[in-house]
Amino acid sequence: MEVHKAITAHSKKQQAAVVEFLKLETQREAAIEAAVALCQNGQPFSVDAINAVTREINAFAKDGVVPERKYVTPEMVQEYVNRLKK
Repeated sequence: MEVHKAITAHSKKQQAAVVEFLKLETQREAAIEAAVALCQNGQPFSVDAINAVTREINAFAKDGVVPERKYVTPEMVQEYVNRLKK
């Protein structure tokens, strides 16, 4: 019976990590969209908010339950915006 409890606890921990990952992933995507919108309008933008969330996601990824995300540079945002213009 103890093995069952341990497996259940492990599964709950993994599920909580996935739920948190999805929440953070949504925040990250919103931050990316905001930076892209500013860049498209020729306004100054920062990738700090994107990378702060990325740092949190990657902390969860160390447990191997969720995937890591790459850090974003201003150049990456600019390149993406340039591709959208074509």
